[in-house]
Amino acid sequence: MSRRVLITGGGGFIGSNLVRRLLEQGDDVRVLDNFSTGNRRNLADVVDEIEVVEGELRSYERVHNATRGVEVVFHQGALPSVPRSVQDPLTTGAVNVEGTLNVLLAARDEGVRRVVFASSSSVYGNSGTLPRVETQFPDPISPYAVSKLAAERYCVSFARVYGLETVTLRYFNVFGPRQDPTSQYAAVVPRFIAGVEAGEPVPIHGDGEQSRDFTYIENVVEANVLAAEAAEASGHVINVATGEPRSVNALADTIGEVLGKPVEKEYLPPRTGDVRDSWANVGEARRLLGWEPRVGLEEGLRLAADAFLARA
Repeated sequence: MSRRVLITGGGGFIGSNLVRRLLEQGDDVRVLDNFSTGNRRNLADVVDEIEVVEGELRSYERVHNATRGVEVVFHQGALPSVPRSVQDPLTTGAVNVEGTLNVLLAARDEGVRRVVFASSSSVYGNSGTLPRVETQFPDPISPYAVSKLAAERYCVSFARVYGLETVTLRYFNVFGPRQDPTSQYAAVVPRFIAGVEAGEPVPIHGDGEQSRDFTYIENVVEANVLAAEAAEASGHVINVATGEPRSVNALADTIGEVLGKPVEKEYLPPRTGDVRDSWANVGEARRLLGWEPRVGLEEGLRLAADAFLARA
C-alpha cells in the first residue's frame, strides 16, 4: 500500500538515494530542501515523479506545510561537516537542532506516524571502547557532533513524552553515488576517488592510521526503509555501519586497486574536531530492524567509482 512520505534534505547525497528507493517501492514522495548543500541535479531525473517544497528547516511554518498529510518523515536534512561546524557553530546548531525540533513539532501536530532521523557516529567522540555500541556514553567533540546528539535526544524525548514514533539512525562514514567530490567539505571517499583518477596526491589529515567504518549508501537506504516500519524500533538509537574498521591509508590503497592506478598520499596536520577511531557494533540494527549490511567496502567502492566517473 502506497504511503505519503516526506524526505527532508531530499536533494542531498543520502536523501536523493532514498528518494529513488521509496519511489521504486511505490511511495508518494515529497522533498523539503533549501538546496544550500543539496543539489537539484541529484533529483533531475525524478523531479516529475515527486513533489519538491523549497524551504528552510529553521522555518516552522515551512516545515509544517511540508509535513501535512504525511505518514512517515525521513529527516535527512542537516548542515553537515565537522570542519564547517568548527568555523560556524551557530548556524550548524540552528539548522541541526532547531531544524530537527521543527520537524518533530510539525510531525506531532500533523499526526505523522513515525520520524526516522539521520544522526552521526560523531556523537561518540573518542570515549569508551571499540566497537561503538549505542549504550556507551557519548562524548561529542565538534559542534556538529554536539548538534546531532541534541537532535537525537529531542527524538527520544518526543517518543517518550508525546508518543510520536521516532527512530534514530547513527550513520558511520557513508559513501556512494551523488556524493560531491568537489565540495570544500567533501567526504574522504569521493575526494580520494577524484584524486587518484586524476593522478593527484590524496590529502590525508594525520598519519592515516585512524580507523573508520566506511558504509555504502545502499546499506543506509535499506536501514531507513526498515526503520520506518520496524515494530520495536521506536524510541531507539541504532548504529548503521558495516562493523569492519579500515584505516584511511588502507582506504586510499583500496581505491587505487579498484581504479588500477598508483596512489600518492599527502599527509597534512590533523583536523580540529576529528575523531581518532570509529567503528560500530551493529547488533541493534540486526535485532530491531532485521537489517544486514549487504554491500561490503570493496564492492561499494567499485560502484561508487563507476558512478563518480560516469558523472564527471
